[in-house]
Amino acid sequence: MNDLKSKSLNAFAWDFLGKLSTQGMSFIVTIFLARMLAPSDFGLIAMIMVVIGIAQVFTDIGLGSALIQRRKVLPVHYSSVFFFNILIACILSFVFYISADYIAQFYEQNKLVPLVQVLSVLFVLNAFSSVQNTKLRKELNYRLLTKVNFISSFLSGVVGISLALNGAGVWSLVYQVISQSIFYNLVIWSVSSWFPKLNFSFKALRQLWSFGFRMFLAGLLEAIFTRIDYLLIGKLLPVATLGYFQRAKQFNSLVIQYSSGSLMSVMFPVLSKVQNDLARYQNIVVKSLNILCFIVFILLGGLYVTANEIVLFLFSDKWLPSVIYLKLLALSGFGYPISALLVNVLSSRGNSKDFLRLEMLKKSLHTLNFFNLFYNGIEFYLYGLVVVSFLSVSLNILFASKETGIKITKFLKPIVIQFSICIVCTLCTLYAFYLVEGSLILNFFTKIILFTTMFIGINLLFKTASLIEIKLFVKPIIQKRISN
Repeated sequence: MNDLKSKSLNAFAWDFLGKLSTQGMSFIVTIFLARMLAPSDFGLIAMIMVVIGIAQVFTDIGLGSALIQRRKVLPVHYSSVFFFNILIACILSFVFYISADYIAQFYEQNKLVPLVQVLSVLFVLNAFSSVQNTKLRKELNYRLLTKVNFISSFLSGVVGISLALNGAGVWSLVYQVISQSIFYNLVIWSVSSWFPKLNFSFKALRQLWSFGFRMFLAGLLEAIFTRIDYLLIGKLLPVATLGYFQRAKQFNSLVIQYSSGSLMSVMFPVLSKVQNDLARYQNIVVKSLNILCFIVFILLGGLYVTANEIVLFLFSDKWLPSVIYLKLLALSGFGYPISALLVNVLSSRGNSKDFLRLEMLKKSLHTLNFFNLFYNGIEFYLYGLVVVSFLSVSLNILFASKETGIKITKFLKPIVIQFSICIVCTLCTLYAFYLVEGSLILNFFTKIILFTTMFIGINLLFKTASLIEIKLFVKPIIQKRISN
């Protein structure tokens, strides 16, 4: 038990450090590129990446998740998945390349054709590192993953900025994406202890297929419904509008990744290891939810109150239309990380059947909300997304409670408490700055300090379980770092 806890804490610390450094590096690169390039350039790339993101799911078809979830994995399983991924990736690259004209016609943007053709190579590049990445995650070796991600992000950032400074325009974004995948492959292959053997077995794939196929369907639904808004906005509205929306959504996603990405990345392999010890399993889930709620609501609340200052200071006033999108996305942002934890409950215990059923129910809610986008525009769609987030979390709680035997009230309590504290602190902060005005930078730091102080102060005052769990979780990590 202590060994797993130590590995889990170490994995969390390294994955969080990795996201902080890697995405921090990417964020700095994005700031430079956003100031040098037009919103329409980002819109063009978003149009392509939505299609690539959906198609990318087919290169793995859930076999990566099956490798992590399966308790006994042999070398033949890894090698078979590797060669299968390469085969599917080659097919997808070919199909994507010859479909360039059709994609351009769909968006009514002829300049997309050469961009699509060049980016088609991403499927093959990503497939070469997928099994190494999966194996390191299964082993909780996030220290190595962190180093690989940081190096590839840094080098690709240099490529992107250099090209933008030399007037490459939208092509600087294209080659930044491609070079990141190339650098990632070069580094992970040079440091990985695993290499594929010429050993392919359909039997090994079939052993992974029953779990992997349902995970693939759920992953496909997730890929479609997290990206289809890009596709619809790109089709229905000007390309610059898509650029504004993409900037807001990417920044919101960055905050969500900082708040929960590391915890979610580590939770699936950890829960898979203790899936047969129900009492221990329940304890990990409840503790994780308390920690997650505290982190998510303090970060999203801080994002909401400082959205205007963030956009104007970092990206300049040409990105001002992104502010309202960023605020509305922050309102619904809690749904994804909390849902991600709760669906891990189903997937880690091998219940891919309920996992798929749950995902289909949630996606039906998103489908209804897309009518808002068709008939009422982006802002109404984003308001609808807030409602969908509440309903999705409710469905996740019902399914997770059934699977684990944990009472629904135990799931609801930390969510309701931290959400309520966040609302109070947000309203107080906004009211204070409604009465007082200052410079952009002064407003940003003052708002952050005021909101954070109130949020932590109220948690201290009421001695919330979330704050207690945060202290218990962080203390051994700090002690270990100090002792080292």
